[in-house]
Amino acid sequence: MKLNVIVFAFVALTGFACSSTQKSTEFISSTEASPWEVQAAVIPGGSSATVDVMIDPSKVEQTIEGFGTCFNELGWTSLQRLEPQVRDGILKELFSPGVGANFTMGRMPVGANDFSVDWYSYNETDKDFEMTNFSIDHDKATLVPFIKEAQKYLPSLRIWASPWSPPSWMKHNKHYASRSSFAPRVDNGLPKDRQGHEGTDMFIREEPYLKAYALYFSKFIDAYRSEGIDIFAVMPQNEFNSAQIFPSCCWTATGLADFVGNYLGPAMDAKGVDVMFGTMERPNEALVDTILNDPVSGKYIKGVGFQWAGKNALPGLHKRYPNLRLYQTEQECGDGQNDLRGAVYSWNLMKHYLNNGVSAYMYWNTSLMQGGISTWGWRQNSLVVVNEDNSFNYTLEYYVMKHVSHFVEPGAKKLTLEGSYDDVLAFLNPDNSLVVVAGNQDAVEKVINIKVNSTSYSPTLKANSLNTLIIR
Repeated sequence: MKLNVIVFAFVALTGFACSSTQKSTEFISSTEASPWEVQAAVIPGGSSATVDVMIDPSKVEQTIEGFGTCFNELGWTSLQRLEPQVRDGILKELFSPGVGANFTMGRMPVGANDFSVDWYSYNETDKDFEMTNFSIDHDKATLVPFIKEAQKYLPSLRIWASPWSPPSWMKHNKHYASRSSFAPRVDNGLPKDRQGHEGTDMFIREEPYLKAYALYFSKFIDAYRSEGIDIFAVMPQNEFNSAQIFPSCCWTATGLADFVGNYLGPAMDAKGVDVMFGTMERPNEALVDTILNDPVSGKYIKGVGFQWAGKNALPGLHKRYPNLRLYQTEQECGDGQNDLRGAVYSWNLMKHYLNNGVSAYMYWNTSLMQGGISTWGWRQNSLVVVNEDNSFNYTLEYYVMKHVSHFVEPGAKKLTLEGSYDDVLAFLNPDNSLVVVAGNQDAVEKVINIKVNSTSYSPTLKANSLNTLIIR
């Protein structure tokens, strides 16, 4: 596949199940050089001798909850470099209904993560089991205003949260990190003899600590509610198998089952907050089986979240638990180049996750400074890049997200497709409109024939492209 040009193509087809009336159409494309351009209309026809994609709107799969992004501290500090009216325009583009990305969900950390300004938790007072010194004051300079500015454009924005690390005094190594790192890259101050390891519980699994950590979550929910931010779900640990040089904490699946079943689950149930298992970053289905089949924890788990190599556990789990709520929790984050290769990879990721049952799809970094480097030295991609001269640009991956999230509404149904052409997704919206997302990753343009009931649509897809055809 040549990667010199890409166009993202999407088709929204309205009311086909009940009407044969001629529809008006709008055709939108995005190229590397010219994203989101309106093209000439596509005229629907009758039956075609060649059918590449067959769509029966009655063949529905999972219900889509929404699309979104993550609220990280470096996202807010980068946006703060811009003039207020410019920053407001970006947030409107991301969150205002019907304007741009149309995001309806967001993820946030509980305490520090790898894209925080620095390490912190909400209570670093050793053995404060009653959480007397709990405070989210740190967040009031970054995460709280970031989320509240997004809420100005979408008051109903749904937020879920997960910790990267508990307070350091709750861990055996008494440190935010789980793996040592030294200069010149970054020195995180963790001695090698205090490193954690996958397959172990770095959290101190003693009742006073487990009770206090559940209380920590409860205090977090209450503190954010007092700021007008309602957290609808939590996951107990980001990437619980990964010992990282930044905030992290390895757990065993058995340890998490104990924490969820006996402490976190009851505490969140009392607050009306869902508990989901995750985030899963390993292709090991048995880890999910452990917590779902545990008689105590299983009754509290409302779904499972996947990212990175966890995507490879998704097909088997979806097949074995067809009614289980599944989230994609973090799009793989690239290398800070924000280039075409990353955009193509992102589109293929979306197809994998959505074809394997996820109901929500989350981007990772909303905004970063040019180069996308974290406090701990990792370069990553973002939806928005803020340049050193305080200008900004939307990245190609932003348009990948927008071309799906702008059209596919919460409550839409993912559709089963038939035919020989597989670079395609389709959804049935609550208003009975049909959204077909079709790509062309070849170096030459092609015409594909999409048949919906008895009507055919034959858009021309440019080389290395996806295109949007909206039929009203």
